[in-house]
Amino acid sequence: MATKTAQTTTDTNSKTETATDEKMKVDNATVKKDEMKNAPLHKFFVDALKDIYFAENAIIDALDKMQEAATTEELKEAFEDHQLQTKKHVSRLEKVFKLLDEEPQKKECEAIKGIIKEGEEIIKTTKEGSMTRDAALIIAAQKVEHYEIATYGGLAQLAITMGHDKVADLLEKTLQEEEDTDYDLTEIAETYINFDAEQEG
Repeated sequence: MATKTAQTTTDTNSKTETATDEKMKVDNATVKKDEMKNAPLHKFFVDALKDIYFAENAIIDALDKMQEAATTEELKEAFEDHQLQTKKHVSRLEKVFKLLDEEPQKKECEAIKGIIKEGEEIIKTTKEGSMTRDAALIIAAQKVEHYEIATYGGLAQLAITMGHDKVADLLEKTLQEEEDTDYDLTEIAETYINFDAEQEG
């Protein structure tokens, strides 16, 4: 009988140890989540999101000036559409911040400031009402697009790596829209604007 009692005690202890181990595993998982939030890659990721959040807001303002400066109605409409789309991208980024339990914040982006400044210089140095100005504005707009494509493409891959699947889906959706806009701008340029600009004296 004593042997049986000892066996029962051993079994009970074994179960308790297993339960404790499982609890520790859960605790460890929580710790890992906290650690990930403080990990260098995660910090860089959030920092880069703040950078593109600043950029998107700056692009909204820049597109106003580009639309006003454009010669053809087609390009004016393209810039207007791009501005509406950019406002959606800002809202989408705010959802991304929320999913990551972060406050939406802007970090000054020197790259986009430089690209926008270049666009403003194009407006100053090209003739108003000319097709040359439109051709130059398209290139300026595509420089913006290519910056965004590079940023969203890289961030989407990082989100996948870190297991932020919903975040990755949102970033990839924006990436696809940026690529579509870039394609549309190329179409406008190649259809007639570049040719007409070449004919200007």
